[in-house]
Amino acid sequence: MRQFELTAPTTINAALATPGTFLAGGTTLVDLMKLDVLTPQHVLDINGLPLRGIDTSDGLRVGALERMADIAAHPGVYPAISRALLLSASQQLRNMASIGGNLMQRTRCTYFRDVSTPCNKREPGSGCPAIAGTNRMHAVLGTSEQCVATHASDVAVALVALDAEITLVSEDGERVVALADFYRPPGDTPDVENDLRPGELITEVRVARTDWAHRSTYVKVRDRQSYEFALCSAAVALDVRDGLIADARVAAGGVATVPWRLRAVEESLRGKPVSLASFEEAAAQATEGVKPLAHNAFKGSLLKRTIIRALLELTEGELR
Repeated sequence: MRQFELTAPTTINAALATPGTFLAGGTTLVDLMKLDVLTPQHVLDINGLPLRGIDTSDGLRVGALERMADIAAHPGVYPAISRALLLSASQQLRNMASIGGNLMQRTRCTYFRDVSTPCNKREPGSGCPAIAGTNRMHAVLGTSEQCVATHASDVAVALVALDAEITLVSEDGERVVALADFYRPPGDTPDVENDLRPGELITEVRVARTDWAHRSTYVKVRDRQSYEFALCSAAVALDVRDGLIADARVAAGGVATVPWRLRAVEESLRGKPVSLASFEEAAAQATEGVKPLAHNAFKGSLLKRTIIRALLELTEGELR
């Protein structure tokens, strides 16, 4: 690991006034520093900042430094969020990792993490060897000729499905951004992964109150049940009234370059009876725009099956 300077500001103003890379749980940053993928000269340990607290009295408000394990265990947290957190990592990592850091984590693409290979995320213009290389774990939605890496976060998928917002603070003031708009597909600038501006810090995650979001789940399909990243995942919330689906929220992970909101699936579900036929018809909309690679064509059909599985889980005993 390269030498770096470590400081620990105790106020938000002090943290914002000091150029550097923010460190919370360190479960992503330290790994990438060891691999030489990231080489910050100045690291700011922000664990002393007042960015904690979990409030479920009116929706959900979570300080950016709250640990994943504590949020998952907190009463009143929407099930899709809690389950996504529990399925994200080992207990040890969940005890360390912060919610803000989880939303900022980098892709697990092996080419990105191997500095001996080209990668447009690390070095724009160097190429994307995953496109013609080993790409079983890579994206089939939201890709470009510059990058096909999947987004790694599980809880970001659940939060995008539930229309979450994040609060960002800089010396210029505060702004609130929809999480779905915060992430950027690679396009021609795969190195620009989100809308975080220089000097900004995530301070809070918010999810507006939606009573029926308590009827939600997160289904994760992976190669092994122990700690592993998603081949495919689905976050689903349903509003069911008198056997009909009044509203729905659906997002997918493991298949796209960003947490992927599936609005066509949601629209197909609205007004339909709770039935397997309705679920299959809606899930068929999920593969619009899919661009498979040599080793991941299975992800299209897997995505449909994962969505159906989540819908069936939420409506067990109600199918017509």
